[in-house]
Amino acid sequence: MAASRATGRVATGAGAPPDRLWVDAGHAFERWLGGDPAGLDELVRLMTPVLWHVVRAYRLPQEAAEDVVQTTWLALVRRRTTIADPAAVGGWLTTTARRESWRVAKSDQHVMPAADEELAARLPADRSAEADAVENDSRSRLWHAVDALPERCRRLLRVVAFERRPDYQALASDLDMPIGSIGPTRGRCLAKLRVALVQAGEI
Repeated sequence: MAASRATGRVATGAGAPPDRLWVDAGHAFERWLGGDPAGLDELVRLMTPVLWHVVRAYRLPQEAAEDVVQTTWLALVRRRTTIADPAAVGGWLTTTARRESWRVAKSDQHVMPAADEELAARLPADRSAEADAVENDSRSRLWHAVDALPERCRRLLRVVAFERRPDYQALASDLDMPIGSIGPTRGRCLAKLRVALVQAGEI
């Protein structure tokens, strides 16, 4: 199966189109809020690969990146009642992961809070979350092509691929880029990605 076309948004780590992923995540979150524990399992399955891609854009060490992903899920467990619209949970998670990544990247101390019992049983015990992100062969080849791009492209694409409505001002600060260059840079990076995929025979 050929890798997804690079003419628009980069394909999501969970393998679904971005809008479909957000809808599915919202439904899973709503089930969990309604008292179905399986809803949290499904939400973790859908969104953890996405969070990994967002976090990796900040060049954190592996251990620190794992801490950020887990901290993001813990934040959801503790603040779930503050999310009025279940459909917004995907954006809430990616924004939280991005902010926590930025905070950790600026700090020399990587402290991990104790896990809530409810979430601890559902979090991946090892690198299975990231393995899920590349399990599908097509997605694996796509992100391999992304990783071969220049560093600025790698970081930018990993973030904007999963931000439904990117906050360009915050991204400019996080990625140390002029805000006016984010859009044009994203376009050039997608063009480079498309060329790489064409040359590899993926599209």
